[in-house]
Amino acid sequence: MEVKAETSKILSDEREFALRPLDLKVIAEKTADAGAQRPTWSRRLEFILATVGYAVGLGNVWRFPYLCYSSGGGAFLVPYLIMVFLCGIPLLVMEFTIGQYTRLGPVHALVKICPLLKGVGLATVVISFVFSTYYNVLMAWALFYFFNSFGATLPWKSCNNTWNNVGNCSTGFTGNNTHLQSASQQFFDLKLLEKTDGIEEAGGLRWEIFGYLIIAWVFVYLCIFKGVKSTGKVVYFTAVFPYFILFALLINNVQLPGAKKGILYFLTPVWSKLFEVKVWVNAAAQVFNSLGIAFGSMISMSSYNKFNNNIIRDALIVTFANSFTSLLAGFVIFSAIGYMAHIHHLPVENISTGGPGLVFVVYPEVLSTMPVYQLWAPLFFFMLLCLGLDSQFATVEVAVTFIKDEFGHKLMGFLKREELLTLAVCIICFLLGLPHVTQGGIYVFQLMDHYTAVVSLVFLAFFEVVAVCWLFGVPRLSLMIKRMRGRSANIYFRMCWLLLCPMLVLCILTSSIIQYTPAHYGKYKYPVWAEWVGWGVSLVSIIWVPLGAIHELYRNKGSLLQRLKTAMTPTVDLDADDPLPEKQNLDNPASEALFTSVA
Repeated sequence: MEVKAETSKILSDEREFALRPLDLKVIAEKTADAGAQRPTWSRRLEFILATVGYAVGLGNVWRFPYLCYSSGGGAFLVPYLIMVFLCGIPLLVMEFTIGQYTRLGPVHALVKICPLLKGVGLATVVISFVFSTYYNVLMAWALFYFFNSFGATLPWKSCNNTWNNVGNCSTGFTGNNTHLQSASQQFFDLKLLEKTDGIEEAGGLRWEIFGYLIIAWVFVYLCIFKGVKSTGKVVYFTAVFPYFILFALLINNVQLPGAKKGILYFLTPVWSKLFEVKVWVNAAAQVFNSLGIAFGSMISMSSYNKFNNNIIRDALIVTFANSFTSLLAGFVIFSAIGYMAHIHHLPVENISTGGPGLVFVVYPEVLSTMPVYQLWAPLFFFMLLCLGLDSQFATVEVAVTFIKDEFGHKLMGFLKREELLTLAVCIICFLLGLPHVTQGGIYVFQLMDHYTAVVSLVFLAFFEVVAVCWLFGVPRLSLMIKRMRGRSANIYFRMCWLLLCPMLVLCILTSSIIQYTPAHYGKYKYPVWAEWVGWGVSLVSIIWVPLGAIHELYRNKGSLLQRLKTAMTPTVDLDADDPLPEKQNLDNPASEALFTSVA
């Protein structure tokens, strides 16, 4: 009996191993221990919550509502949903497929997918790393507001504080009176930022924000120091809790006078806007930014999945949750803005604004006028903290995953523990983020965000789509899905990958170049040298694409055509004589459900 049981176990292990392509069989050689296996999420729910938490961030709270009302209200939902179905879902499935199949981070996965454009993978790591150096500053601001919201009165409610410029301070919204500032705006500018007149005046460190930035990075480290094992536990709270707050705020806000007016302003369709190219570009850009396409985070997180995980189902869940949260946040924000317009007798358009000002200036002012503001204010800023942390530790994980995949066996001999590697990455990101917590830091923040999250991202998204959909090829991508799920991708995904996604991304890239506008902060325009610094920040990530292609062509032998052919040949082994899942015995109902479930 023991011999029979042992034989059965060996055959079972061989069958499981055979389901994986050759490159997965040798992946352990990349780790410090040749027999070690890549860790996986403890449960599928942890992966879903982590990806939903990453996709659902502060952009859902401030960027989507502003884009919606400024781009045609309810009419904006038409191009937005079209872009979700034609671009968002297919590209998210594409990134999930690459990560889960290769079980590698974006750098090494793209090397196998398309050696010629292997620089795209490194570029996604660089852009995520740059993004993580300044994004956590928002968490420091949220912590500052959170701890300042526990007083008997909210400090941004009146003009009787030491930081206020009493001569032009208003306790309400100023409307068309341009020489006045609201008390909330002065709290943000003069108390939180201690803002200088421009990027030329760096000023000193804001020591209070410096301390909150340290606390924010401690939170991030504690979320990821054990890899997916710690991240998987944290997301049960950080990904779910914001929904309780959003629903509670919505129930409270819709009962306020004027809320209906704000919601109608948010949703009223202006159909003529659909004929403006900019509206369609905004819709596509929102989908890319919100789902994190080309940031490498989705590839990194899916690389910790089990090989047969249903990525199509997961992609649908993530995109639905992301779009639903954007709409929910829109109702919450604009019901409150309608209330403010009502009590100040102003048009809604004189109150609403885009960018960080929506959640750090406008909404704090709204909270100060609400009943029981002592409850709502701390909950709101704690919700912002949870939303931001999910996105932050996902981008930091991209850099950590790359270092583990590339240098893990060497670094572990020096650092001994993976926790120390994560700590080193967090410390470096913290130090690089210090310019953002100076008195002129808001100008540095705006410059970095414009040239990283807007300019660089569009370029990288285009080259990633070209590398995977055209050079690697839709048939190979479909075969990857077949090996993992038992059946190929349907015609919808194949058409999107082959034609629609590349064309849409190319249109976004072209429109971004034609309609390029320099970075600005409010009415402040950056000097020429600052613009060059911004382009330098953008090139820090983009430059790896041509450098990677040049290196790949240089290392190959033969004529230029032979080198190009070699450089465009993927190294992922899709031709190994591995039994596909549908060839296995599916008499077991559990196995049949695994490979035939509808996405």
